[in-house]
Amino acid sequence: MARYRYVDMSPRLLPVDLNAQLVPGTFAHALHHLIDELDLSSFDAHYCNDETGATAHSPGMLLRAVLLGYSQGLVSSRAIERACRDNVLFVAITGDAKPHFTTIAAFVSRSRDAIGSVFAQVLTILDNEGLIGREMFAIDGVKLPSNASKHRSGTRADFLARAEKLERAVKAMLDRHRANDDNPSPEDPAGKAAKRIERMKREAAQIRAWLQANPKDRKDPTGGLRKSNLTDNESAKLATEKGVIQGYSGIAVVDAAHQVIVEAQAHGTGSEQELLLPVLEACTEQRHKHTLITADAGYHSEANLAALAERGIDALIADPEMRRRDERYAGQEKHRTQPDPLHDKSRSRGATAKVFGASDFTVAEDRSYALCPAGQRLYRNGKDCVVGRYRAIKFRAPASACSACTLRANCLRKPDTTLTRQFAVLIKQEQATYADRMRQRIDSDVGRALYGRRLGIVEPVFGNVRYNKRMARFTLRGRTKVDGQWKLFALVHNIEKLAKRRKAA
Repeated sequence: MARYRYVDMSPRLLPVDLNAQLVPGTFAHALHHLIDELDLSSFDAHYCNDETGATAHSPGMLLRAVLLGYSQGLVSSRAIERACRDNVLFVAITGDAKPHFTTIAAFVSRSRDAIGSVFAQVLTILDNEGLIGREMFAIDGVKLPSNASKHRSGTRADFLARAEKLERAVKAMLDRHRANDDNPSPEDPAGKAAKRIERMKREAAQIRAWLQANPKDRKDPTGGLRKSNLTDNESAKLATEKGVIQGYSGIAVVDAAHQVIVEAQAHGTGSEQELLLPVLEACTEQRHKHTLITADAGYHSEANLAALAERGIDALIADPEMRRRDERYAGQEKHRTQPDPLHDKSRSRGATAKVFGASDFTVAEDRSYALCPAGQRLYRNGKDCVVGRYRAIKFRAPASACSACTLRANCLRKPDTTLTRQFAVLIKQEQATYADRMRQRIDSDVGRALYGRRLGIVEPVFGNVRYNKRMARFTLRGRTKVDGQWKLFALVHNIEKLAKRRKAA
């Protein structure tokens, strides 16, 4: 009978060479040596133990642990702590320091400005390695959930009504309990009603405290009302392909040469138009005068194009109708199966009943009024507005003309709730706008070829961060902290580029 050696699984102490675990050419090896090249003095401001107090974990060690964790999809501080205890690679890169998860979490949440300094230093090293070309920058963003509930969003009026409703419910429950004091019943032996009352009182008090700390509603750049959030008031409701989320937009400016992220910012807004100029201002030192900026239709607006022209920034920004004009995208409509979650509020996906269009109305020669199919007058409403390349004149009917009209069902999509009919007449602008000039440039053969490169530059970056690094959501609250976390993921992406370059060398 064959004999075999006994496999001994008893505990034992094994010698481990920590430096040998950091294999040249790997991300961990590049990260370990890169941190030694950086000036980390910006982290020192937090510590006050120069002469007294216990020694602290070094920022370099914590930065190594966090970046290595993020590179492997470990976003939770508890997961990084476990890895620093159990994973030999983390043990090697931290020198077996075993930082507590609270230390890791506090380091990430408070270090946004210092992380920004590290990000800039790494860009300088990448530039010296020849990884930044500055021929073209592509701008895009990804919308990710935050550590906040979208169900706790609303205006100050909504929150006040919620608090008053809770207080009324608490009062009614207390009154009912007082009325039953003389006739106690064993229906609530565990005191569940009392716990529920305490929970409702606590929630109402939290809402009142929030209202006192936030005396005004949030406004967007145009002065419109923007919903607030009780748990993270700097986050926003964002429309995605899978519905509406409460979160932040992570914006990245990517260089075309080697897909290095030259600027990364997180913003609590779904309006990409208002983010274009701040992002470009932030990467002024990285771009040259002749660097071409490319961005999709979300960043397109007449005001943005005018501002870019005034600053002398060369840009190709698509308009919403670009693909419809491009024969290469013919038939793309058949792939649009999901409606826009922000604007399509209908429960039915059936066809909408056809109503009278603008062509069914007769506009007077002086454009002072218009006649509807029923012969009623509609008068000009407000000032002219601009829609794309057109100037629009709006007309609205008085309530007396529509209230008893027999053609309401043919004129109004919602005759039961809409009071009057209005429509607009579009008049082509005589003077070419910045949007017209951009449209002509991007429709040219050269413009299409240049803009066509954008997709292959920026989208793989988000694929790497979201799929490979498993960045599914922001785990912090507040724009400052979320912005720091987004920069950390951008750092991981850039350090990977550096590791591959040094391995190839």
